[in-house]
Amino acid sequence: MLRPYRSVLYIPGSKERALEKARDLAVDAIIFDLEDAVAPDEKAAARATLARFLAEVDYGPRARIVRINGFDTEWGRADAAAFADHPGVDAILVPKVNGPADLDAVAAVTGEMPLWAMMETALGMLNAAAIAAHPRLEGMVMGTNDLAKELGSRFRADRMPLMTGLGLCLLAAKASGRVIVDGVYNAFKDEAGLAAECAQGRDMGFDGKTLIHPAQVEITNEAFAPSEAEVDLARRQIEAFNAAQAQGQGVAVLDGRIVENLHVVTAQAVLAKMEAIRAQAMTAERIAVGAE
Repeated sequence: MLRPYRSVLYIPGSKERALEKARDLAVDAIIFDLEDAVAPDEKAAARATLARFLAEVDYGPRARIVRINGFDTEWGRADAAAFADHPGVDAILVPKVNGPADLDAVAAVTGEMPLWAMMETALGMLNAAAIAAHPRLEGMVMGTNDLAKELGSRFRADRMPLMTGLGLCLLAAKASGRVIVDGVYNAFKDEAGLAAECAQGRDMGFDGKTLIHPAQVEITNEAFAPSEAEVDLARRQIEAFNAAQAQGQGVAVLDGRIVENLHVVTAQAVLAKMEAIRAQAMTAERIAVGAE
């Protein structure tokens, strides 16, 4: 079944309280972070703590992704080896991917474990298509803060300075059938700003958004889920097209608009996403009830 990635929350791998609380959050995926969120002198301890939590704690239907340190650091290879065959891990997130060779190096350690790529460098933007086509890659995460830093761009609410990079990565992900989630919104108390940026990312075609605080979950989940109106339209488009085909017609007309096969494919994707969201919510509820 299709897995939703509306909300993807970063959790520091060194914070036991945060790791404990994460299992009750209504997020679709968790990035357990061993890189930016962990101080250098805590790296080894965080790795051990995270390995223990992922072995002992049931995070339900949420995707469990571990962001390791880069292989240009003293911790990267040990991180990759520690989670390569870990039963509580769904994927390894590789930071600052500049090209396919960065994924090759990690894949040599992690074997069949799916990989995700942090897209946060100018070179990574230029090599997005090759990165997305890597056989071990499952998803891409926009690292907009690091990208803005490297570009030397100024903050703008419309994110115009980042649009070239966002667009290149989005095109690459869609061309290779990869999941792609948008970057974080830093002002976690600014609900209106978050909602606006979620709407922008959703309209561009991102599958979801990375988050830095649990307070951002509800707004993000709502933004990246099909609305009731979209679900209703999808159902009616499919019904109208099927009725037209039964009458030997190649297209249908609904609400004064043409409905072709491509619209039906989109409608089916909307319904599949909604069903996946509902199924995930039901699974999480059953697990929560069983834990009580």
